[in-house]
Amino acid sequence: MNDALHSLRRVLPAAALVVVLLLLAVHPPAGWAQEATATATATTEATQPPDPGNLSITAVQPGTVVNTGDTQIVVTGTGFVDGSVVVLSNWGGLETTFVSRQVLRATVVAGVPAGSYDVQVVNPNAATAVLRGALAVVLPAGPTDTPEPTATAAPTDFIRPLLVVQSYGASAPQITPNQNLDFEMTIVNAGQAAAANVLATFVSGDFVPRATGGVRALGNIAPGQPVRFWQPLFATADLRGKATAVLKVTTTYTDINGQSYESSFELTFPVVPQASGGAAATATPTPTTTPTAGPRLRPQLLVTGYTTEPETLQPGLPFTLTMDVSNEGQANARNVVLIVGGGSAGSGTADGTPEPGGVSGAGGSFTEFAPIGSSNVSRLGDLTAGEGRAAAQQLIVNTTTKPGAYPVKVSFVYTDNNGVSYTDDQVITLLVFQQPQVEMNFYTSEPTLFAGEPGGLPLQLVNTGRNAVVFGNFTVNAENAELTNNAIFVGALEPGGFFPLDAFITPFEPGPLDLQLSVTYTDDFNRPAVITDTLTIEVLEAIPLEPELPLGPDGLPIEEVPVDGGGTTTEESLGQRIWRFIRGLFGLGSEPSSGEEAPVEEFPAPEGEFVP
Repeated sequence: MNDALHSLRRVLPAAALVVVLLLLAVHPPAGWAQEATATATATTEATQPPDPGNLSITAVQPGTVVNTGDTQIVVTGTGFVDGSVVVLSNWGGLETTFVSRQVLRATVVAGVPAGSYDVQVVNPNAATAVLRGALAVVLPAGPTDTPEPTATAAPTDFIRPLLVVQSYGASAPQITPNQNLDFEMTIVNAGQAAAANVLATFVSGDFVPRATGGVRALGNIAPGQPVRFWQPLFATADLRGKATAVLKVTTTYTDINGQSYESSFELTFPVVPQASGGAAATATPTPTTTPTAGPRLRPQLLVTGYTTEPETLQPGLPFTLTMDVSNEGQANARNVVLIVGGGSAGSGTADGTPEPGGVSGAGGSFTEFAPIGSSNVSRLGDLTAGEGRAAAQQLIVNTTTKPGAYPVKVSFVYTDNNGVSYTDDQVITLLVFQQPQVEMNFYTSEPTLFAGEPGGLPLQLVNTGRNAVVFGNFTVNAENAELTNNAIFVGALEPGGFFPLDAFITPFEPGPLDLQLSVTYTDDFNRPAVITDTLTIEVLEAIPLEPELPLGPDGLPIEEVPVDGGGTTTEESLGQRIWRFIRGLFGLGSEPSSGEEAPVEEFPAPEGEFVP
């Protein structure tokens, strides 16, 4: 019995150890289970198949932006879809526009901290692609110190122009040696004063400027104003074997005081990698999936001028709008369609993919102006680069339109030689006036005027409109006549009110005489204006005057009186009559001195006197 117990005691520890090992094998500890699960998960992720869309990023243009303003960048690659979002590492998502499966456009807002950023594209299905260090955000560059050319006092650091690079890019995502390309650059005045006489000089080095001699005149740039310009370049053979090409640009400008400034920039571009090893190989450009990165040689339609007929627009008045359209781009524009009021086309996408649909021109605003005679959509045909053409549209000003300045949207829908569709939206401004309605005429019957004689002009101004108007001077003028009291200030005139003007006129010649009537006022844009009218009156010949009689010795006129025999004689003066009377008293004869018998008047003799 004791031997059996002793044997059992030696077997029990071994049996217990076996049971514990079996339990551990069936139920492992929690830590061991989690580690195994994590390993399995990692294995699963490592073996997950790639995204079927082959999402990738090949380039970002421009690769350097300034954080003083909003800048648009172009991301090229593959596998993009509508809804893809461009994300900057350690910053966040950008406002993204889907262009095609190979092109996305995103806006880098002002204020992004300076530094190097990874650019990431995230598709709606959570697929992602990253391009490391693809975008550099920099602070505005300061000007290079230059000696003062004159003794003019230098401006303070707080008020001066300062030109900085806002964005730049090339017509290819990578530079190929011995190849022509186009360079686009946008500079902005980050100072507090206007920059005048701005010149941009492209220094020869890795690139040689073409066409312009390497100098572009940009004129004047106001504070905060961006200016975008282009420059054709040639990539030299010295770029072979380099990873980065450097373009040196120098801008010179002055302020309003004539103080000179200079800013220099060094812009970098990636170079196409060259083959290495063995014998020297001929450089072969690396083809890209799409040539849409950077600026595209494209047409650009602009309204260079416009007129209206009649020139002054008023409510209820039909008019003709004539626009001068010019292709200011570097490619031909085909099938150009003009849409007054704004519109779009559904005939293709930005990358030229045809889609069903036509031109939409019914989405514009026609509250103030409406088309008449034809629709607001017209076809202009093809416009080659540099070609201009006039386009006319019949419109009418609505009767409910109030005086003011009204913007009118104009859209051009067209394609280039590759079938890529474009829509250019522009705005022109039309001014609507409310001209006073007046009548200028006589307030009595037309006066009778004689040449050389003064006469009156009973004129009046009547407000025949529906609104009160403040008038200036009411004036009448005429050629070949002398006028007095011919102008008077009117002032406020209510609807239906009148104001008289009693002028005096002395015509110089008989015949029709034109009276130019005018009244001044201030229009709806606080500009002096005048309303004119013409009245025509008839001037008669002057009444003939009797000739003046000769004077006698006594200073009295001598009248011619008829005598017997049908002749006439001159009436005697008082002295002659007295002399004849005296001669008659002495019997010397009292007949007139002319020798003709004068008429004898018989007077009755007084009573008591002797009559011979």
